[in-house]
Amino acid sequence: MAALRAKLVAEALGTALLVATVIGSGIMATQLSRDVGVQLLANAVATGAMLVVLITMFGPVSGAHFNPVVSLVFALRRELGWSALAPYIAAQVLGGLAGTVIAHLMFGMAPLMAGGATRTGAALWFSETIATFTLVLAILLTLRHKAGNVAVIVGLVITGAYWFTASTSFANPAVTLARGFTPSFAGIALADVPAFMIMQMAGALAAWQAERWLAASLSGEKSDA
Repeated sequence: MAALRAKLVAEALGTALLVATVIGSGIMATQLSRDVGVQLLANAVATGAMLVVLITMFGPVSGAHFNPVVSLVFALRRELGWSALAPYIAAQVLGGLAGTVIAHLMFGMAPLMAGGATRTGAALWFSETIATFTLVLAILLTLRHKAGNVAVIVGLVITGAYWFTASTSFANPAVTLARGFTPSFAGIALADVPAFMIMQMAGALAAWQAERWLAASLSGEKSDA
């Protein structure tokens, strides 16, 4: 029980600091520049850098998922107990909301406010599928071949996906929900959150299946050799 408690605290803290970075850097960027490209660049670099730090810090404690669909995939792989899945997700969701509060308070805003940025439509939904697929596949394949590089790979994937996806790569249901409570640069309208979550789950499950197929194919080649 004590070990699980430590893992849940790590997941909550990590997700809180991640969301505080996503939202806080977005607010800071809009205060310092009127150029949307510069704002997005600042937001992407800050988020990617913080992910490297957070995964390095908390990876040995909880696995540093900070993401419900990542936890789901690890449960499907039997690397996270099913009894721990719901507590992990709860910790991530609560941590994400705490991260929104932290970011808002740092910039003198009300703790929680409704997100106003409309993010909807087939292109953005497809983008979230691709962003999450890329993230989860990168995690799984890196763990298989170069596990020590996971923190850097995740940071780079998210930094890149900010720019190559139309949705700017939320790729995380807990973070998406937390961003539904900020009207800042990083926000999303609450009404648009459920569709993003569905696409993120689809992308994660597709990545899980793709990694299984690749692993089976590689094993078959080694057996034939």
